[in-house]
Amino acid sequence: MAALLEDDLSACTALVVDGNPTSRSILVSQLRDFGVATVTQAARPADARRQLEYRNFDFVLCEQRFPAEAISGQDLLDDLRRSQLLPFSTIFIMITGEATYAKVAEAAESALDGYLLKPHKATQLAERLYVARTRKVSLQGIFGAIEEEKFEEAAALCLERFESRGMFWLYAARVGAELLLRLGRTDEAQTLYKAVVQAKTLPWAKLGVARAQLEAGQINQATSTLERLIGEEPNYADAYDIMGRAHFEAGRFDQALETYKMAAMLTPASISRLQNLALMTFYAGDHAEAEKLLDRTVRLGLESKMFDAQSLVLLAFARLELVDRKGLQRCEDDMLRLIDKAPGNARLSRLIGIVQTLNLILQGQFARVVESVRALAGTVREPQFDFESACNLVALLAQLAHKAIQLDEVDKTIYTLACRFCSNRSLTELLASSAAAYPPYAETIRAAQSQVLEYAETAMALSMSGNPTAAVKNLILHGRETLSSRLIDNAYQLLQKHTAKIPEALTLSAMVEELRALTGPTVSRASLGEQKRQAGGLALRTGKRAPVDAAGSAS
Repeated sequence: MAALLEDDLSACTALVVDGNPTSRSILVSQLRDFGVATVTQAARPADARRQLEYRNFDFVLCEQRFPAEAISGQDLLDDLRRSQLLPFSTIFIMITGEATYAKVAEAAESALDGYLLKPHKATQLAERLYVARTRKVSLQGIFGAIEEEKFEEAAALCLERFESRGMFWLYAARVGAELLLRLGRTDEAQTLYKAVVQAKTLPWAKLGVARAQLEAGQINQATSTLERLIGEEPNYADAYDIMGRAHFEAGRFDQALETYKMAAMLTPASISRLQNLALMTFYAGDHAEAEKLLDRTVRLGLESKMFDAQSLVLLAFARLELVDRKGLQRCEDDMLRLIDKAPGNARLSRLIGIVQTLNLILQGQFARVVESVRALAGTVREPQFDFESACNLVALLAQLAHKAIQLDEVDKTIYTLACRFCSNRSLTELLASSAAAYPPYAETIRAAQSQVLEYAETAMALSMSGNPTAAVKNLILHGRETLSSRLIDNAYQLLQKHTAKIPEALTLSAMVEELRALTGPTVSRASLGEQKRQAGGLALRTGKRAPVDAAGSAS
């Protein structure tokens, strides 16, 4: 403790979050006595969130309970973790009364650097800060490698710390497993999580097993793991997040919806969970309820880095159905505000094009609508046209068909989109649900997926019969015709596996690479809006500047 008090903290900054002026004043005074020169105060979690979204602090001292607020200190920490707003260097200490000690102790597994039980003495706060700083120093080598994006080296250091049971070995194991997932080494990550469970049963380790299973495509195994975990820890919100994702990726939208409802109920002030629930409600077909949830999401989260602009797009669709002119105009105005904050953001430009076209429909400017839709439809085979764009365009075309505005080329466009993106059931069902306003389009989408599957099965039969060359050529032929990421990826995999058996391997590989460039990144799983950091995972910030997110902010 003496080492801490002797440290020069004059260059450090701190944020104290406490609704009680007296408690807040005591904490501020203690930090200043330790030598912290700059101490900022916040009386409400929402005020603290705004501070933390745009500034980094060396220390954050946060009260757990805010009786007059909907959000708790743990809710604030959870949202900050999920949006990667707490760098490794920040020390986060939770201040709690004895009544909530158990809850905070359970949360003090990773992102929370420590907790302090009230009433406390200055020496106790100093001790917490000292332990937290010691851990930062102890793991500096690991996080230094992460900052330099030497992920293999960082993972090796974590595994070494875990196996030797060195200082902070549990934390190192969690970081190591997160790195292994990032590196695609899902089997090793799962093994490490299971080793932690055997050494010391912890909810985050069990959740890690499920995450690794899900990343490896083992949806049924992940679901079973999550069911057991939720049975043991019924209030573990992160487990419901991952369970919802598992159901969603399996195309079980009704079960995903119920799971997201539970997650939102457990943490009513979480913008990201409310957003997931709102988006899932829309895709599940209940647009009236979705409109209410999406409206609440926008009101609570529009200024937050956790907000995803796809919420505004779906809210615009819902308000078109309600013939809410003022509400739809607000969607466009809000989207313009986001663009003002992030000029040049390509994704936001695509999304506002959809919202503006919906507004034109409601205004009855059908000539401009047709012009806009034809321009959008003309981009469906371009590399930057992604799955989200496909869902939004299908929903837009379905609205036009529902209003008896017919375009000759629409059926072909729908079929083209479906062939390109419907590589599995969850993607197909999400795209089909986007066509809810005009069911015949959903039938076209499912028929297109069946055709793609037939092409894939034919190629597989050729390969298994001993003719991988014919299989690859067949996949390239239909891949060029459909731009199906599944067919093109299958051709790539076959070439990797049977290079020695294919005389024209180099030529065919060049053709496949050309097609991969045309299709853009392979889409293998459905998602709700733009994916943020996974629930249950640690935020591993690197030295690179974070990309601009959906709301145009650095995530």
